[in-house]
Amino acid sequence: MSKIDFKPGNMLYPVPAVMVSCGTYGEESDIITIAWAGTVCSDPPMVSISVRPERYSFHMIKETGEFVINLVSEELTAAMDTCGVRSGRDCNKWELCHLTPAPSEIVRCPVIDEAPVQIECRVVSDTDLGSHHMFVARVEAVHVEKRYMDEKNRLDLEAARLVTYSHGVYHALGKSLGTFGFSVRKKKNIRKGKRTSDSKQRKNKEQ
Repeated sequence: MSKIDFKPGNMLYPVPAVMVSCGTYGEESDIITIAWAGTVCSDPPMVSISVRPERYSFHMIKETGEFVINLVSEELTAAMDTCGVRSGRDCNKWELCHLTPAPSEIVRCPVIDEAPVQIECRVVSDTDLGSHHMFVARVEAVHVEKRYMDEKNRLDLEAARLVTYSHGVYHALGKSLGTFGFSVRKKKNIRKGKRTSDSKQRKNKEQ
């Protein structure tokens, strides 16, 4: 296959597009749009976000040691984009984007009430990586809108219509391609089917 070489850079796409709320509920708070966010540990549950120090929200996360990752549905895409291009120094993003701050269960910063999923986080480490600081945080609580849960009590991605980001473009999640482990189960079924077929052939010969 023919390849094109690029200089080293961020080519890990797509990534989740999220709104991170920070500060203190009822006092100073802000919303920052983040694309550099991810899972880093399952037990204990931990996530990370990377933020430029010059961002208005940076000092709030640094001082409180807390933030909330709010997942973004298609309906919230415009609000998320606005929170990414406007600064909290110049405007109140809650009012500008018609978003509702609501109290968290554990942390002091507000959640975005309209978000389908809200992940309350408490910072455990802050690493200066260069252009960004990476905040690694323990997940303290998770809230999911009931209408987005399926019959197995899992988040229904199709119903939530979550948004991803790639090369400056927002994307809706596409069709499902299979469930975890489907390739192994498929191979087992094929082998099982082959054994059944061979068994039938042997039985027919004996008859």
